[in-house]
Amino acid sequence: MKEKIKKEWYLINAEGKVLGRLSTEIAKILQGKHKSNFDPSQDTGDWVVVINCEKVKLTGRKKEQKEYLRHTGFIGGLKKTTFKEMLNKKPEEIIKQAVWGMLPKNKLRNKRILRLKIYPGPEHPHKGLKLIEIKG
Repeated sequence: MKEKIKKEWYLINAEGKVLGRLSTEIAKILQGKHKSNFDPSQDTGDWVVVINCEKVKLTGRKKEQKEYLRHTGFIGGLKKTTFKEMLNKKPEEIIKQAVWGMLPKNKLRNKRILRLKIYPGPEHPHKGLKLIEIKG
């Protein structure tokens, strides 16, 4: 089965796109659900390169209200980061966390997220590869 799986590279421009809708499309490609030979037990997904991630949009009042939580492991170590702070410090992490939450919670999740490459600006180091651009 592994010999028949052909991995392709997809280029997605996140400028002006809504975070949730963009993340579902990326998750589908990483899982391989867009292919006719999709198998949930096999890793049939493709590589995804996302550019302009700092220009992603949110709907409603989420820009002011959305918070990202993490815990340090110590007592009282809950850390909160707002969307605006995350956009200034680590814009790549916004899309990565959204896609991470949409991938199935199984052994293939770590392999799939490694095939996601996110860049804040329009430049990326994958220029020599044959990239399939996704419009829409």
